[in-house]
Amino acid sequence: MLLKKASLENIFELKQICIEGYSIYFGDHWNENGLDWYLNNQFGDEKLKSDLKDKNVDYYLIHAKNKLVGFIKVNNNSISNLSFERGAELEKMYVLPKYKRLGIGKKALNEIVKITRERGKKILFLDVLDTNKSAIVFYEKLGFKFHSNTRLQLPYFKEELKGLNRMFIELQ
Repeated sequence: MLLKKASLENIFELKQICIEGYSIYFGDHWNENGLDWYLNNQFGDEKLKSDLKDKNVDYYLIHAKNKLVGFIKVNNNSISNLSFERGAELEKMYVLPKYKRLGIGKKALNEIVKITRERGKKILFLDVLDTNKSAIVFYEKLGFKFHSNTRLQLPYFKEELKGLNRMFIELQ
């Protein structure tokens, strides 16, 4: 597994893996034209360029077996209103289904924890759909703990699927 920080130079492959990874897992969670709206909103050229220029946002490309197999997005801003001061958010993490259960996600996330700790952050947190039981178990196995429940605040997302578990890991 190789984790490579994304830059403007590889925006095309970043966009492709973001759209593919997200669509595979959550394409059926949207009403109407919501998926297209979300993909454009989160992974459109302007949004990705803006994120890649933002010193507080990091995208990482996950490679395995000489193939691009996933991506991670980390928001390094402190989230003081959540008592996660000096924290970072694991905003998105996707490994294509063909490459799951090979230890790639675990290695990639452990690398993100290491990078985040080296940056002086004390907490890494994430929100995961409460219906995504396999992801919750994955994060728990890596040391993340439940913090609280919240709800996804997105239009077009199916209402019954908006429940979120907020989880965190202390970086000591």
